[in-house]
Amino acid sequence: MQVQTRFTYDVASALSQGQRDNQEDAVIADFPLGGDVGFCVLADGMGGHASGDIASKIVVTEVFAELKLQCGDTDLFESNIAEILNDAAQSANDCVRQHAEANPESWGMGATLVAPVLVRDHLYWISVGDSPLFLYRDGVLIQLNEDHSMASQIDYMVEHGMMTAETGEGHPDRHCLTSVLIGGEIARIDCPARPVALRDGDIILVASDGIQFLEESEIAGLIEDRADRSSAEITRYLIRALDALADPEQDNVSLCVIKVSAQGSGSGEPADRQTPEAGLPIHVEPALAAAAMQAAPGRVTVMARSGRDGLSMFYHVKRRAERTA
Repeated sequence: MQVQTRFTYDVASALSQGQRDNQEDAVIADFPLGGDVGFCVLADGMGGHASGDIASKIVVTEVFAELKLQCGDTDLFESNIAEILNDAAQSANDCVRQHAEANPESWGMGATLVAPVLVRDHLYWISVGDSPLFLYRDGVLIQLNEDHSMASQIDYMVEHGMMTAETGEGHPDRHCLTSVLIGGEIARIDCPARPVALRDGDIILVASDGIQFLEESEIAGLIEDRADRSSAEITRYLIRALDALADPEQDNVSLCVIKVSAQGSGSGEPADRQTPEAGLPIHVEPALAAAAMQAAPGRVTVMARSGRDGLSMFYHVKRRAERTA
């Protein structure tokens, strides 16, 4: 029987409160074992304690629910993916507005959104705001999505000699968002119709902008050094690298690492993959569960759950006054 190549995914996520008083990020991932569709939804809240926390949860919950509802028929889902993603973002935006209208004290709350969706060997995404989506391939880290903040415009001015690098780096408007889910008109949405074709060995990193306290070269180096390790270990070392900075301004960080592996499925048995270094067969399987990890009490947790439908993960760090999830 002819062996057909299909992809499997090893996935892990984490949250860190950083040096902030509250956790305003939220992230959820769903990659059923043996399924053709998997996705992650991440949001970085804004609006202060309670409001930012609620906004990110609203966005993650609404987008996740819509994707889960629509992904049953893989072919139909992929043929309508751009419309589904845009509708999900708009629905989340409407929910943020409705909450703010019902709770005037939270007016001004909002959240970024980034949601990579993997359909077989294709990577789609939607993003609003400045939460980055990276692809690590062949030793190179590139940001796939647009940065909807003043940072990109300031960097352009630096590159063209209209501003010094020092001024640009410390510019007070650098992190001002130019598009966000805040209940009004969404200024900019990044949702390409054409997907990125995935390859064996690709590593996808989706995160809130708190990850960018590390330089991209540092992120790339950390991934390169552990590219043959599990997604949980890559996630753990990224968080540890941020903690090691000991930056008093460290923002909340949420992230999800997705490792892509090719797997044969012609005879019903998984195919072996050859590593270019040793030429030895290595059995490639997605992790059934990422180990729970705490970098600091009550601040960072990496969790996963394996059920009948495969690997399903939800990550949330609650305030101390709340019960443990």
